Order: sequence, then C-alpha cells, then structure tokens
Amino acid sequence: MQTGILYLIPNTLGIADSTQPLFDVIPIEVQKLTSNLTHLVAENAKTARAYLKLLNTNFSLSRALQDIRICELNINTKETQLGTLLAPLLAGYDVGLISEAGVPAVADPGANLVRLAHQHAIRVKPLVGPSSLLLAVMASGLNGQSFAFNGYLPTDASLRNRRIQELEQRSRKEKQTQLFIETPYRNAALLEAMCLSCKPSTELCVATDLTLSTELIQTWPISHWRVEVANKRMPEFNKKPTVFLFLG
Repeated sequence: MQTGILYLIPNTLGIADSTQPLFDVIPIEVQKLTSNLTHLVAENAKTARAYLKLLNTNFSLSRALQDIRICELNINTKETQLGTLLAPLLAGYDVGLISEAGVPAVADPGANLVRLAHQHAIRVKPLVGPSSLLLAVMASGLNGQSFAFNGYLPTDASLRNRRIQELEQRSRKEKQTQLFIETPYRNAALLEAMCLSCKPSTELCVATDLTLSTELIQTWPISHWRVEVANKRMPEFNKKPTVFLFLG
C-alpha cells in the first residue's frame, strides 16, 4: 500500500482581532488543502479545532469537525508514542502536522515525527506560511546571511547572563545574528538582562506580535535600550509572543 503524505501546515501567529482575515497570513491553496485533510497531528487538539473552525468559514471541511481525527504531539509525548502518530500515514492517509503558532517542526516538537517519517520513506511536504523567526530576521536589519536560533535562555539570572555574554561573544566573532525567545510574561526580565550583560554597541531587535495588528519591531543599540529601560519605556510586549535578536 502506498503511504500518505505528511503535510507541514503553517498556523497563524495569533489572531489579534476580527479585522485580520485568515487570507492575510495563510495562502489560499494551503487553506484548501488543510480543509480536505481527515487526520491531523497538533500540539493541542482544542486549539487545532478552533483553527479548523476559522478555516471552515472560508472553505468547507471535508467532513464534520468531530469526525476529523486529531492526535496530540507535544513536549509530553514519549518517543515510543510516535509510531501511533505515524500509523495513519503508513495506512495510506495524508496527515497534516500543525503547530500552535507559525510553522511546525521549527522550535516545535513536531520535528520528531518528521524525522520518523523520513526513516519510513514517507513524503514530507512543507507548506508556505508565517515563521516568526524568519520574519524577525527580515525586519531586524541585522545579519540575514548568518544567524542562529538558540531557543529559550536559562531562567536562573546568573546562568542567563552568562549565556547572553557567550552568545554576544560568538555573535561578535562570527558576525552572526543570535535569536532567542522567552515565555511572554518574562519578556521584560530578558530585556533588562540583555541591557545589563551586553556591550553598549551591540544591536538588539525586539520583534513582537509579528503579522498582527499590534505588531511592533524596534532595533536599537544596547546603549539606547538602556536609556529606554531606565526611564521605564518598555516596549508593549507584556504577555505577547516576542523574538529577540542581537548582533555584536
């Protein structure tokens, strides 16, 4: 039996309000393809259903929402459970892998399923959609020829400061933009830590709510950010998804 195709389905980076149509961020062909899938793998089944409901306003789903099979793959999924998620593909069904926000398998546990699909010679098809990391690099004005994503930094203050300094040294030596993210309610603490740990000339970009009506992107040297922070002029990024980038 021929295996199915694993489609990597982009999600929105968040819907801020009703004035932003899905068409603004998700291509029409991607919406059509997603609406025809009967099997999905998602980080959270509840939010995946909410996305399908939104999609259904543009393109009718191939079957009733409650009849679409949605399996979860998140940080709690054990390696031994991946075979169950792969089973529909081996049985010939096309499956969509969808992230909570942005593109799947990038800073996302879906990469484990993609790797297993390759091991079973299953076709993997990435679809076009918004990636907060690439959008942030594009808009930052920093080096887009060489950059590295470092995920989350340590929560312990001393370890975090040490890691920031290590990344700054690497950035300066290799002329490489360093990217990282933080749990949204700790955005202010991370910005303060970078102002404390980085050299005044280091360029820092803060990119918040990308693609949303509340989008805010600012690139300044650390010396300027220090003045802003000292005067309590923080960006409007409290509890909002934010990408941090710097170039030493």
